[in-house]
Amino acid sequence: MKIFQREQRSLFGEILDWMLTPLLLLWPVSLALTWLVAQGLANKPFDRALEYNAHALAQLVTVVDNKVQFNLPQPASEILRADDSDIVYYQVLGPGGTFLSGERELPEPPDEEVPMSNEVRLRDGEMRGIDIRVAYIWVRLPLPDTPVALVQVAETREKRSVLATEIIKGVMLPQFVILPLAVLLVWLALARGIQPLNQLEQRIRARNPDDLSPLDDRTVPLEVAPLVSSVNDLLQRLNDSLATQKRFLADAAHQLKTPLAGLRMQADLAQREGTSTEELKRSLQQIGRSSIRATHTVNQLLALARAEGSGVGIARQPCDLARLVIEVVRDSVPRALDKSIDLGYDGAEPGSPGVLVDGNPTLLKELVRNLLDNAINYTPSTSEKPGVVTARVLADIFGHVLLLQVEDSGPGVPEAERELVFQPFYRALGSEADGSGLGLPIVLEIARKHDAEVTLEDARPGHHPPGACFTVRFEARDVVAGS
Repeated sequence: MKIFQREQRSLFGEILDWMLTPLLLLWPVSLALTWLVAQGLANKPFDRALEYNAHALAQLVTVVDNKVQFNLPQPASEILRADDSDIVYYQVLGPGGTFLSGERELPEPPDEEVPMSNEVRLRDGEMRGIDIRVAYIWVRLPLPDTPVALVQVAETREKRSVLATEIIKGVMLPQFVILPLAVLLVWLALARGIQPLNQLEQRIRARNPDDLSPLDDRTVPLEVAPLVSSVNDLLQRLNDSLATQKRFLADAAHQLKTPLAGLRMQADLAQREGTSTEELKRSLQQIGRSSIRATHTVNQLLALARAEGSGVGIARQPCDLARLVIEVVRDSVPRALDKSIDLGYDGAEPGSPGVLVDGNPTLLKELVRNLLDNAINYTPSTSEKPGVVTARVLADIFGHVLLLQVEDSGPGVPEAERELVFQPFYRALGSEADGSGLGLPIVLEIARKHDAEVTLEDARPGHHPPGACFTVRFEARDVVAGS
């Protein structure tokens, strides 16, 4: 049960509900308990008076000539009945229940109760439809067979009810003032307690849209510090993401500017007056090469964006890595032949044990294609001395590891540049190879999406040229392919 219902959850309201709801629910329970306590307190003084009267009447029971008598003096009778609020009754019964004096209608104790002499007992009863309180005592008589007489004194409960009501009023009336005051104090204390949250909100709202600096977690309560730390972590990641996007856009604009400027220059040259047919052909060839380069750069940019944006929710399925690599190698053979490069595949056969990997087949093909394109671009080759590019898949069925390797006979990558080549648009100095500088970043991003690791080392250490060997380490899906 909630006292304050809202369409949107409020921390202030939640805490207030949990504090005030038990308070308001316990208040009626407190009233009931107070009433019971007041009844007990109101009974005690009047019960003592009843017990005193029962003892006093018991002393008036005498035995004369073996006959039980009860003599109540007139002054004592007047004192006994001198009560403005309640009616007082008494009854004296001799041995065997013989009536001696008092009210005949006064109810006797329960039959199963064992008489105990000289001990006053109390019970609740009813006489003439009115609730009464009864004090009774058995008096042992100096007669044969030790008979007993019963003395009872009873009174109505008017004084008791009045006293209990006064006690309730004395206790409850202040609570009607204290309860609203307690609610107000709880409200003020809670408002003061969440004030740091309001201050934090104001500090965040007062920030400039481009201000992604961390929030100061030293000025907030300890309970809010983890939230502020999480927000700071989010701001840091957002700042890194924006910085990467800005750098990416700047580099992409720079890379696209060169082929577009070449296209414009060649178009202007082709439109000059007096341009010969040979010059026009050369300009058109340059325009074609520049457009191919621009198209390749745009496609690589789209592939990188697709790899970065695929996230952890990419559609995965069991993929035969050996079959995917062979398909990409076949597609790349014409381009390798144009450069007189010996392109081949070596390693596990499709369907062999341990070649299955959970992944996205489209992205995995893109990864292999970029590794092969990079090797073909950077491997010198002539018809007399052709370059060699080899793709292989190696499966370790015991270690549940699947390796993809692309090895070339090119100049290799110096150790100092092996981390730099995975950055977007980075090109090795002195290289005349055609490319956009996006292939290896695409490889790294796709590998990350598949929880794989990419390493680069010399293909033939100690030889010149050493060549390059790119290794992508996957976790195999199972031990036996197709199982």
